[in-house]
Amino acid sequence: MRLEGKKIILGITGSIAAYKAVVLLRLLIKEGAEVQVVITPSGKEFITPVTLAAISGKPVISQFFGSDDGTWHSHIDLGLWADLMLIAPATANTIGKMAGGIADNILLTTYISAKCPVLTAPVMDSGMFMHPSTTQNIATLKKFGNIIIEPAEGQLASGLKGKGRMQEPEIILEELIKFFEKKNF
Repeated sequence: MRLEGKKIILGITGSIAAYKAVVLLRLLIKEGAEVQVVITPSGKEFITPVTLAAISGKPVISQFFGSDDGTWHSHIDLGLWADLMLIAPATANTIGKMAGGIADNILLTTYISAKCPVLTAPVMDSGMFMHPSTTQNIATLKKFGNIIIEPAEGQLASGLKGKGRMQEPEIILEELIKFFEKKNF
């Protein structure tokens, strides 16, 4: 198990590619990682927390407070706990907020407070991916030290073809493993 003992935050945003996050989560667990899923409100429109919790064995964090028991999910503690944060899929909206320091949900506050490396897997239509604001936001994230897992080319959810597909879970997993091997931790 190549990720034995690694603590990973898997951030999921609102994209049709969220279904790939389920496969990615399963692969991370299979490789020995302890994974805490943090999902945006729009992410829950595409994949349910129940599915993610069943695979991860942990409750999914999607808001700051528990619905009726007063539980508080500390983004600070989460950011200190993790060895790595992976945001996959990362929409143009989330990437823009990350670049601009906007922290209006638990995923973004965790990102801003994280003390660990961050890998980001963009996903969007090719026109959105090539838009100057997106390319600028991605360049900003790179300056911040984020590692960008470039999207693939192919059939997009819009029916168009181009660059913008989230990389396949197996490719993302290999990128994570290579990262840990290079960093030797």
